Amino acid sequence: MIFGPTRLDDAQGAVLAHTQRLAGRVLKKGTVLDAEAIAALREAGKREVIAARLEPGDVPENEAAHRLGEALLAPLLARSRAATGRVNILADSAGLLVVDAALVDRLNAIDESVTLATLPNHTPVTAREMLATVKVIPFAVPGLVLQVAEAVLRGGTAMQVHPFRPLKVGLVLTELPGLKESIMEGAIEATTERVLGLTGSMLPPERCRHDEAAIAEALARLQKAGAELLLIAGASAVVDRRDAGPAAIIRAGGRIVHFGMPVDPGNLICLGRIGETPALVLPGCARSPKLNGFDWVLQRLFAGLPVGRSEVAGMGVGGLLKEIELRPLPREAAPRNAPAPGKAPRRPRQVAALVLAAGRSRRMAPLNKLLVEDRAGRPMVARVVANVLDSRARPVVVVTGHERARVEEALQGKGVIFAEAEDYAEGLSASLKAGLAALPPEAEGFIVCLGDMPLVTGAMLDRMLAAFDPEEGRAIVMPTFRGKQGNPMLWSREFIPEMLELTGDVGARHLAGRHAERVVEVEMGDDAVLRDFDTPEALQTAPDFAGR
Repeated sequence: MIFGPTRLDDAQGAVLAHTQRLAGRVLKKGTVLDAEAIAALREAGKREVIAARLEPGDVPENEAAHRLGEALLAPLLARSRAATGRVNILADSAGLLVVDAALVDRLNAIDESVTLATLPNHTPVTAREMLATVKVIPFAVPGLVLQVAEAVLRGGTAMQVHPFRPLKVGLVLTELPGLKESIMEGAIEATTERVLGLTGSMLPPERCRHDEAAIAEALARLQKAGAELLLIAGASAVVDRRDAGPAAIIRAGGRIVHFGMPVDPGNLICLGRIGETPALVLPGCARSPKLNGFDWVLQRLFAGLPVGRSEVAGMGVGGLLKEIELRPLPREAAPRNAPAPGKAPRRPRQVAALVLAAGRSRRMAPLNKLLVEDRAGRPMVARVVANVLDSRARPVVVVTGHERARVEEALQGKGVIFAEAEDYAEGLSASLKAGLAALPPEAEGFIVCLGDMPLVTGAMLDRMLAAFDPEEGRAIVMPTFRGKQGNPMLWSREFIPEMLELTGDVGARHLAGRHAERVVEVEMGDDAVLRDFDTPEALQTAPDFAGR
């Protein structure tokens, strides 16, 4: 690939390296220059541009990213479309991600033009969660480099999702005199939450004396009831292979596989088996919902992966989960964006939210879609606002217009600011301008939420807020699902002057194309960001609204 200043006479078919803003037109970075684009550049007085010209054998960035994405596919994996030299790899099922770190390292060592970034090994993932991203760095990859990269990926399995199995779990709780009932209840609650989160189910727990024989009898009853995984939560922590819990596993006809693990908290775990059924004596920290070594073992068991001596011994790197006195703050109390040592604390960016709820709902007539109630009797706009309030965006400004009184009544007591768009009939731009006028001057950005998208959660909005950083070039945040762009969008206030020039029934989305170099895409775990409900037919597909 030839890169650098390129005369327009030689630029046809070249890839534009930097965005060019011309009168009435924007040529974005990455544009393949055709005769029309070159003519527009000439008319603007340009004689040359910085561009990349592909040489024989070079593979364009999107084609290269697509081919690498294809080479990465395995069962339960999907990929997004290629865009700007990037392809995302997604999970098709909830499960445990297993990454071949050595293979990923080999790929990344081939050439600087090809990169692959993944989630950490053994990360539990949800369906449609992003697992990895392929990024082709330049505008093209030499064909030979791409062939080697494809061969490396096809020579192994870089990543797999092992789906969680719906195991039936039996829990034995042992008792000693003076043990508080709240401790027993906490152990049941924490264990149930973990098991349900991994698609499992709980048998009624067995409670017995902290005694080898009693525990063994309880294990036998749970096995008879169909338990596929046995857990023992002892009234006293296990301290030896010959303690009551491990001894009960042996008494029940089982064996001890391994005692202890290099993960803290979680050191005092005992792994055993009774026949083919895993049987674990839990560490005391398992009564807490906080992450500990038991979680790592449980995730692997639900994913059908082996958990023996060698697997446990390999958990030491990254296994220090416990708070220690040398840390300046416990993790739970530390701020989300704690600065690195020696750096000044970074002030959180203030981002407001605009909820556009002024439209006439013509496609839903005679109903006002924003006031259609779900099965719980909650209007759609109230659900949208509740989701926004679940995020960190503040303040929340709701723009009203059509049936203003009814919309505001549906949101009474919600802690929002109302802004009336008196000229709402002129279209979306009027609603947007009314919302912008109500923004506080200290807001560095604002997220524009649509009143007919009730499935977008506060957690999704917070993911977008976390990506927002105008100083780093991330001034427009756009959510995507499998590469398809959706709503809402987050904007830096630097774009307000351009938005105030909008007219008619158009929003600001096209401005993202004008400022492509300032856009960052955030891949979401489901299609909520693509789903609006503005027709009776669409409403019938909306969870909790269908059939109304």
